[in-house]
Amino acid sequence: MKTYLVTGGAGFIGSSFILEALAQADCRVVNLDKLTYAGNLDNLKSIENDSRYLFHHGDICDRPTVQALLNEHRPDAIINFAAESHVDRSIDSPGEFIHTNVLGTFEMLEAARAYWQPLEGVERENFRFLHISTDEVYGALGETGFFTEETPYKPNSPYAASKASSDHLVRSYFKTFKLPVLTTNCSNNYGPRQFPEKLLPLMIHNCIKGKPLPVYGDGLQVRDWLYVEDHCRAVLQVLERGRPGQVYNIGGHNEKTNLDTVKTLCAIMDQEFPANAPHESLIQFVADRPGHDRRYAIDASKIKNELGWTPQENFASGLSKTVQWYLSHSEWVERALSGAYRGERLGLESKMNEGSS
Repeated sequence: MKTYLVTGGAGFIGSSFILEALAQADCRVVNLDKLTYAGNLDNLKSIENDSRYLFHHGDICDRPTVQALLNEHRPDAIINFAAESHVDRSIDSPGEFIHTNVLGTFEMLEAARAYWQPLEGVERENFRFLHISTDEVYGALGETGFFTEETPYKPNSPYAASKASSDHLVRSYFKTFKLPVLTTNCSNNYGPRQFPEKLLPLMIHNCIKGKPLPVYGDGLQVRDWLYVEDHCRAVLQVLERGRPGQVYNIGGHNEKTNLDTVKTLCAIMDQEFPANAPHESLIQFVADRPGHDRRYAIDASKIKNELGWTPQENFASGLSKTVQWYLSHSEWVERALSGAYRGERLGLESKMNEGSS
């Protein structure tokens, strides 16, 4: 039975991966999570008593803690989901993103290197460090074209720059120290258990409450939507069969403008949660955020051709499942929102300051 050390496993994608791994693979999982505002142990309530699962409250920036976990549990792989991941928050508080995403990745790599180097034989040969990243490191596309694994990095937000920096660190540890690393760069994830500051859960929550649906700028920014369970299945494929030192792009093949995405969601909500007026009437255009990339789209042919992965959900089926999950888990949403976040769009302070100067 393999053992995985998963960082950030109480977050949206990390918790989905743990659930998928325990359902699909013969493995044990050690979950290291700092439990920031987006970390939620409710995400993993169904497995909290599973003997194959262990939670450890800790920070990836704390190298002694990471080293102690590695020495105690002897994992076959580290899967690094831990990150500050919200673009809007990176505009308001960029320092937190540099600390966790850059310095935290460095500490994880150093701990992994110290653990891996003395290993011998099959244990050394089979070890993997899998780093989870984003397509935002590539910058923005024009009206045509796709991001490939060879696309030059051109990050446009503090979040994207911090992830680009971490990607470069991971690559350097393969080139310099031969640490068997893998990197995945994914498009926009959606699905159950996503913190309600992100676009789709925010819109679902606001529809339920009858609140405005804030859309940045003209709403014509294009994103490629990837259902979170499809993403997690892809990560498992990369972990099991990916080639060390390689990068794999993971996309959902679902390009939509933000405005069309919200309108599609409103149509589903009209059926699942009807109101006095169509939910689309709640759409409200707000000032665009600084550095808002116009279009993302991923070419996922490499992972398809090498590993045989393709997404199972189309946007309509995935979004329908997502809406149904949030409607049936209202208590989860209320608990997630019990902190300081109150359902607004973030990252606008810098824009307002620019306008007043």
